[in-house]
Amino acid sequence: MKLSPSLLSADFGKLRDEARAVEPLADFLHLDVMDGHFVPNLTFGPPVANALRPGLTRPFDIHLMIDRPLVYAPQFALEPGDLVTFHVEAQDDPLATIAAIRSAGAGAGISLRPGTPIDRVFPYLDRVDLVLVMSVEPGFGGRTFRPEAVGRVRTLSREIGQRSVLLSVDGGIGPEHVPDLVAAGATLLVAGSAIFGRPDRLAAMRALLEAAR
Repeated sequence: MKLSPSLLSADFGKLRDEARAVEPLADFLHLDVMDGHFVPNLTFGPPVANALRPGLTRPFDIHLMIDRPLVYAPQFALEPGDLVTFHVEAQDDPLATIAAIRSAGAGAGISLRPGTPIDRVFPYLDRVDLVLVMSVEPGFGGRTFRPEAVGRVRTLSREIGQRSVLLSVDGGIGPEHVPDLVAAGATLLVAGSAIFGRPDRLAAMRALLEAAR
């Protein structure tokens, strides 16, 4: 199992320090980008993400919770290994968005809200590097994990089959949820409050990783 700490739950006043603190056990650094339209919250956009990069070693896992991913994805200073995920419910054409993300040099991911039928992403499984299942309604950190996400992960895992596609889950995840998610087929877990809400970030990450064994 891979782990992507969500910086949405970090201290924004020392964002790079928070990112450095989790890098030893992180596979990616998860950045939630929100526009106040697609979700009722504003976080940060390309200027902050691009300024954060110097001095960090882990690839970025950028989650675009925005209406127009096709417009904004190319504005990120992307590097090999980065992932940029957009929502199937966004306004822009998914195939054009995938092409734009790849042209910018990153892997492409697609996500969906908890209430969106899971088969909405099936047509894109041959074209993406990641599928992200939201286990909370997106927009804010610290929300409660929705257990029906486990069944959605299981369905997606069967559909992905032998494709080389990461199956990610994001929202309210703690160590108690990890065994069921991994058994269902999840390969990348995003955690925010479970890591940055603890005084010892690395100990919190170890608890998540150990729960996957």
